[in-house]
Amino acid sequence: MKKSIISILVSSLLLTNIAMADSTKTLTTKEVTTQAKVVATQEAKNSKVKLIDEAIKSLNLSAKALLALENKNSDEAKKDIELALGKLEAILAAEHTPKLLPIENRVVIKNFEGSAKDVEIILNEVKELLSEGKVQEAGELLITLQSEIDVTVVSLPLVSYPDALKLASKYLIEEKPDKAKEVLKLALNTFTEVQQIIPIPIINTVELVSASSDIAKENQEQALKYLSSASDELDKAEKLGYLSKSTTTYKQLHEMIKNVEKEVKGPNKAEKLFQELGEKLKEFKEKIFSSSDKEKK
Repeated sequence: MKKSIISILVSSLLLTNIAMADSTKTLTTKEVTTQAKVVATQEAKNSKVKLIDEAIKSLNLSAKALLALENKNSDEAKKDIELALGKLEAILAAEHTPKLLPIENRVVIKNFEGSAKDVEIILNEVKELLSEGKVQEAGELLITLQSEIDVTVVSLPLVSYPDALKLASKYLIEEKPDKAKEVLKLALNTFTEVQQIIPIPIINTVELVSASSDIAKENQEQALKYLSSASDELDKAEKLGYLSKSTTTYKQLHEMIKNVEKEVKGPNKAEKLFQELGEKLKEFKEKIFSSSDKEKK
């Protein structure tokens, strides 16, 4: 299957707030990050990606037509192609028809549960193993250093697929089954695969800062715990190598968290600082998602 990668699913996958089941309860940092992961995963699964029944039926009919041609049954192939095109009519006639029609959505979670310090320890172990020539063992350890939600969307290119079916039909009318077969094979093997990587520590950082902002006035101690954990999650994201195209750096974000902590401990008039930090984190998060797309061919 030929695959090309494009950056989509960014804004729809961004998690900015968690709905707490019990607003009267103060959650632990573990509960905040757990909910962050659960909500982000659910968002990824439901993010504008729906299996389009008619499109899938069309693909099945195209595959059936190809099988008919393999069995030298051109008449059956013609019927299947006509039906396949019919399944696409409603989609193609719809207003604002997308160029890429999502037909499959896969979500994989790779969650490194340790802290930023744990990442350092494992990286040192990896370096030691490599110095001893134990490359495979080092590789096994490196694989564990992932904390992300991987979303893969397979889409049907509506720009080329219907035209391919029409061309195959034309070849069959002209009694050129071999050419029709080649066109169908190409159509059934040309899909666009979009892969998005969402770093879990970044999601956690955003939610912990948000949770801290919500209770800073009422529960200073817990608010500071949230901020401390947010800083550690940010540190973990950096050590795990999640880079961002943002002009904001990890260092600047850490400094902003420290400034918020000082304000919470002091006059506790941190509303503006929380707002500024939240905005910076959001922008940083959007660009870190965009920069973590992977291309496969």
